[in-house]
Amino acid sequence: MTSKHAMAAAALTMALTTITALPAHAAGKEKCYGIAAAGQNDCGNLAGTHSCAGQSKVDNDPGEWKLVAKGSCESMGGMLKADAKAKYQKSLSAVL
Repeated sequence: MTSKHAMAAAALTMALTTITALPAHAAGKEKCYGIAAAGQNDCGNLAGTHSCAGQSKVDNDPGEWKLVAKGSCESMGGMLKADAKAKYQKSLSAVL
């Protein structure tokens, strides 16, 4: 495993073990992964490469999310967190 892979694995581990609390105004909403346009994500990504809104680099990155009305994510073409994590881990495994 190269140091680049080790760093990616460490970042993934940190991202997956971090619990993000949604603000009170987010009641009735859910995180929808894979629908954010570049620069339009709501907060940190699954990879742990950034922790702020507006820092996504590409459209529809499966690791980036936006808050949407609860129950509307999949109809918008997005994924809920469990599905996004599984897809991200699979893509990471393919690289490692």
